[in-house]
Amino acid sequence: MENVNWSDLSFGYMKTDYNVRCYFRDGKWGELEVSSSDIINIHMAATCLHYGQEAFEGLKAFRGKDGKTRVFRMDENAKRMQASSRGIMMAEFPVEKFEEAVRKVVKLNERFIPPYESGSSLYIRPLLIGIGAQVGVKPADEYLFLVFVTPVGPYFKGGFKPAPVCIMRDYDRAAPHGTGTIKVGGNYAASMVAGEKAHKGGYAAVLYLDPREKKYIDECGPANFFGIRGNNYITPASHSILPSITNKSLIQLAQDMGLTVERRPVPIEELATFDEAAECGTAAVIAPISRIDDLDENKSYVYSKDGKPGQVCERLYNKLRGIQYGDEPDVHNWVSIIE
Repeated sequence: MENVNWSDLSFGYMKTDYNVRCYFRDGKWGELEVSSSDIINIHMAATCLHYGQEAFEGLKAFRGKDGKTRVFRMDENAKRMQASSRGIMMAEFPVEKFEEAVRKVVKLNERFIPPYESGSSLYIRPLLIGIGAQVGVKPADEYLFLVFVTPVGPYFKGGFKPAPVCIMRDYDRAAPHGTGTIKVGGNYAASMVAGEKAHKGGYAAVLYLDPREKKYIDECGPANFFGIRGNNYITPASHSILPSITNKSLIQLAQDMGLTVERRPVPIEELATFDEAAECGTAAVIAPISRIDDLDENKSYVYSKDGKPGQVCERLYNKLRGIQYGDEPDVHNWVSIIE
């Protein structure tokens, strides 16, 4: 892989050698197939195109100092994809087969795994779509599962540096009992208008409030939100937040470090009481928040004046990254080594 500047990758798509596919037909999943094409051929009446029968996941493979490749918590991604499938009536892809597909695609594209300490990783994107033709609103009878990979740099250009976010009450990313808790494309489509507005205003993301009452913190654009107050790790609970695997892992690490974890509705007024605030997810791991501007109320909550992340965020970030790269002991058995 000459001519690739591994330390200067964007969070974008680069063509790799192979992807892995599997079809659901006649009520059952077939065998895993390897393809070198990055094109899929689907019927124009496929349910994914008309009725949103589409779910995806995101996870990463990391090359360690020891040269070994590690994938982080892929069983959790497999289970979350099954939950998404139940939410929009798609055939569930088996966990073991999901893990087999991930191992296969990582091995086949080994030359694209960025080196240790480049700051980059191999992003893995599993996708499940309804490909059966339907004109009426009902579930497809055929599905395609596929997984591709691409090397990526940090999700936010600044990397692990605090950035501002904003609150806008005129937009929701999901309905109160809608698809917010499952990872489907519609949630992301719904966040694009507000997201672009925020970017134009110089913000990294939008911090959404609960869609029903606009009284509680929900989630941060493409990521979960958490705040640190003293010895407490506080993260919102709601019917419209995606259960983040990164947040789940950080909650465990926070408890390991002796912090008290509170997962509950977080009123917007509580933003004034936090020492640190951040968003977290697979793409960014932890993205510290420098300040939150409530654009409707003309208020600002400041968490970093010197441009540096808070101490607790930094400890959590280093610990999680250390486990992912094999530099810290994996006491919870989160990492799978791809031989």
